[in-house]
Amino acid sequence: MQKKLKLWDAIMLVMGSMIGSGIFIVSADMMRNLGSGFWLVIVWIVTGVMTVAAAISYGELSALFPKAGGQYTYLKEIFGKRMGFLYGWGLFTVIQTGTIAAVAMAFGKFTAYLVPSLNDASPLFQSGEFKITWIQILAIAVILLLTYINTRGVQSGKLLQNVFTGSKIIALVGLIAAGFILVDFSHLSENFSLGFDSFNNFKKDLSGNFLKEGWEPIGGMALLGGIAAAMVGSVFSSVAWESVTFVSGEVENPKKNIVKSMIYGTSAVMILYLAVNYVYLNALDRDSIAFAANDRVAVAASQNIFGNAGTVIIAVLVMVSTFGCNNGLILAGARVFQTMAKDGMFFKSAEKNNKNEVPENALWMQGIWASVLCLSGQYGNLLDMISFVIVLFYMITVFGVIYLRFKKPDLERPYKTWLYPVTPIIYLLIGTGFCVLLLIYKQQYTWPGFLMVLLGLPVYYFINRKKQTDQ
Repeated sequence: MQKKLKLWDAIMLVMGSMIGSGIFIVSADMMRNLGSGFWLVIVWIVTGVMTVAAAISYGELSALFPKAGGQYTYLKEIFGKRMGFLYGWGLFTVIQTGTIAAVAMAFGKFTAYLVPSLNDASPLFQSGEFKITWIQILAIAVILLLTYINTRGVQSGKLLQNVFTGSKIIALVGLIAAGFILVDFSHLSENFSLGFDSFNNFKKDLSGNFLKEGWEPIGGMALLGGIAAAMVGSVFSSVAWESVTFVSGEVENPKKNIVKSMIYGTSAVMILYLAVNYVYLNALDRDSIAFAANDRVAVAASQNIFGNAGTVIIAVLVMVSTFGCNNGLILAGARVFQTMAKDGMFFKSAEKNNKNEVPENALWMQGIWASVLCLSGQYGNLLDMISFVIVLFYMITVFGVIYLRFKKPDLERPYKTWLYPVTPIIYLLIGTGFCVLLLIYKQQYTWPGFLMVLLGLPVYYFINRKKQTDQ
């Protein structure tokens, strides 16, 4: 593969893939679960520590295996082909493609702010609960357009990534500055004071839906359950940084630059996320964050900061953010499926590069399946179910760092995990706590996604049985 991506391009890929629509939405649900600005910030800090600890740990593996395929390659090399396949299966069926679909739909929904007729138009097709809307068609058009641009070569995808990621970083910094300069009345002290004296969240009705009227104190394990539920949002907003490992084969000096891009990129994004949440807490009171219309807390904060123009400002910012995010996800994901095809674990045609030296067939396979998920309308449910599995795969990969240190201590390691073994252990402890609490309190986020990945096992055995028969 041609080495066309420099360190700066890799950092932009990390940041661009992380910053999508989540940061503009998830804090509303997090506040409903936590009921306090103090705990909202604590959860974002914990997620930040967790994310950067994983990135630092992945650095050792990226230097050991500087090949295309990234996390798939690490798992395959450390734990065998079956584990690598299960990750790749999950990535294609929902992790990468479901995220692409969800981010594209967010682009469509915020475009509808600027073009209300998209919301008002009758569905193109409807049968019972299933329907196809113009917003879905727009989302699919964005996916197919970005897929086409990326078939034109790495340079095209790289340029688009750098422009859109740079634009949204500048816009976010501007929003953060305005959120403290232009707000007439600060809600910071009242939002934070709620967390020091008592733990609390919003009351629920008999169906488990949050009520706007009042809040109730919580403590002990119930508080931990609320924190775990809140972390589903912050974790969802903080994944996909590992996408840069998928394109290791196209990065200059990957043994050094992949490590640097992950650590610099994740650290910068988590600082931005914390600052944006401080803007929400400064501009809005607790109820306004928790019950923002359609969970669009960024729109509510922006209206408070900029007046009526706030809706347009945020709509444009989210459109830029989601467009750039999807470009990064599309660019990177196809490289995993190409690597799997070379290992005989995916469709054979995905292995080939086109005349522009990019895996065109893998790109189109990924784009078409993501488009099907857009039409299904189930991408949101799939992502909720898969959050548990994403963290589980992160944990297995981070554990791989420790496992390799014992199994192959003499391997030449161009980069060694900073503060080993403390850093990987921090991730494993937080990740274990998160997964255990979800298993106890939010099972709907756990077993469906786990079963979805396990469905890959019969596929794996079928592929290998077929290969043995061919031999």
